[in-house]
Amino acid sequence: MRRFLFLALIILISATSSKDKDRLLIFQAINQDVLENGRAYETLEDAIDRIGHRLTGSVNGTLAEKYALNKLKEYGYDDAHFQEFELEAWSRDKASLHIDTNNPGVSFSYKVVSLAHSPVNAFVSGQVIDVGDGLKEDFEAWGDAIKDKIVLANINIQTQKNKGKRNLHRSEKTALAIEYGAKGIIIANNVEGGVLLTGTASVTGNLIPIPAICVSLEAGQSIRKVMEDVGPLKATIDMTNFSQPLKARNVIATLPGTDKKLSKEKIIIGGHLDSWDLATGAVDNGLGSFSVMDIARVFKSLNLKTKRTVEFVLFMGEEQGLLGSKHMVREYDKTGELNQVSLMINLDMTNNAHSFNCGGNQALSDLMTKIGKTMRQVDTTYTNVNRNWVGLHSDHQPFMLSGVQVAAPIGNLPPKAFGCYHADCDHFDLVSKSEINNNVRFTAMMLYALANEKKLPTKRMSSTETRDFLIKHNLKNELILGNEWKWEL
Repeated sequence: MRRFLFLALIILISATSSKDKDRLLIFQAINQDVLENGRAYETLEDAIDRIGHRLTGSVNGTLAEKYALNKLKEYGYDDAHFQEFELEAWSRDKASLHIDTNNPGVSFSYKVVSLAHSPVNAFVSGQVIDVGDGLKEDFEAWGDAIKDKIVLANINIQTQKNKGKRNLHRSEKTALAIEYGAKGIIIANNVEGGVLLTGTASVTGNLIPIPAICVSLEAGQSIRKVMEDVGPLKATIDMTNFSQPLKARNVIATLPGTDKKLSKEKIIIGGHLDSWDLATGAVDNGLGSFSVMDIARVFKSLNLKTKRTVEFVLFMGEEQGLLGSKHMVREYDKTGELNQVSLMINLDMTNNAHSFNCGGNQALSDLMTKIGKTMRQVDTTYTNVNRNWVGLHSDHQPFMLSGVQVAAPIGNLPPKAFGCYHADCDHFDLVSKSEINNNVRFTAMMLYALANEKKLPTKRMSSTETRDFLIKHNLKNELILGNEWKWEL
C-alpha cells in the first residue's frame, strides 16, 4: 500500500511545474511531520495541567508567558523574547443579582458572573428595562426611559425583528447602556444548560462606570417571564472586583527571511495566549495559540526556509481589549516596522481548519485558492472554500485599522465547544487532537507558500484607503461605538 501511494505521488509530481513540485514536496513533509510528531494537543494539555487558566496580569498569566517562551526556545528559536506592555489588570471577586416584584415577599435571586472591567465596587438598584437584543435601534426605541434603570439584553440576536442584522459585541451594548444613562446592564447568554460567560464589557480596556453581569439563557428567560406575569421588576446588582496597573508580555519568535530583498517584508502569524479565568481557556484560545506554537515547531523541525521573515506571536491581553496586539502595532508604527508587515494571520478559536478568510482582499483570495489546489493534492479534507469576510474583536483588528492586510484560517467548532466560549465549561475535553493538528498542518502549508511568493497582493493601505475600506464593509458605526474610529465623523 505504501509503495502504491509513493508511486502515485511520483506520477502526480511529474505532471506539475518545477515550482509546484517543490511546493508539493514541502507540503507533504509538513503533513507527515504534523501527523507523526505534532505537539499542539499534548502541549496544550500539559500547559493546562501545569497552569490552568491564563488570565492576563495574574500569576497564571505570567506562568503562561514563560511557558510559551521556553517552548519556543526548546524548538530552536534562540531569539524568542518578551514584548512588555502595561495594562490596568482586572479580576473578579463577588457578584449577585436580586429581583424584587411589586408583590410583597415575591423575589428571586440568580447566579451571575461579572463582565470584565466592571467597577471595583458597585451596588445599584433600578427598574428592569428589556432592550431585547441590545442593538442601537433597540436602545433608541426606549430612549430617555432607560435613564437610571437597569437594562436586560441578549448576548446575540434572538428576536425575529432583528434576524439578519449584524450583532454588537457585549462591550458595545454596554457602551450604549452607559450612553443612555443606565445604572447597570444584565446580559443573557444564548447557550442552554445554565452556562455563564464572561468577557470584557469595556470598549477601551479601562474600567466602566456601571456594573455589567451575565446571566444564563434560562435566567434571562425567567426574568422576562416574571416581568410578563407580574409587571415591572426592580433589580439589585451587588459586586466587588479587583483592578490594578500591572505588566504583561507578548511572546515573539522570529524566522529570518533568506531573500536579500524580500526578507525586509514580514508575515506575522499570531494568536492570543491569554484566557478568562472561569475555566482553562482550552478552546479560547488554546486552540489558536498552541497551534501557532506548533507551526513554529514544524518550521524548525523541517528546517524550512522562507524568503520573507516570519514572526510567530503569542499575544496577551486580547480578552481585556486587544491590549497586546494594540501595543505591538503602536511600537511597530513608531519604528516603521509596520510598513514591513505584508500580512497578519490570526488564529482565534480556530479549529479543524479547512480554508482561509482573506479579509476583504479578492487578489489574496485568488492566490490562496491557487495554493490550496496544491494543498488538496496532499489531503482533500482541505476544502479550499475561502471567504472574504471582514470583522472585528480579535488581534487582527489593530493591524487592520492601521492598513495592514489580515487573514485567518477558518474551520468549525463542535456546538458544545462553541457554547463554552468564555464560559465555565471551556475545558480540555473539548479539544480534538486530529482537529487541532489540521490547524497546524494546513496553516503551516499556507504560511510557507505565502512567505515564499515572489509578490504578495497585500500592500499596506493609506489612512484614507483604510477608512474607505472599513466604510465599504459596514464597520464605521461599530467602530465609532467602540471608540476606535480614527477619522472625522
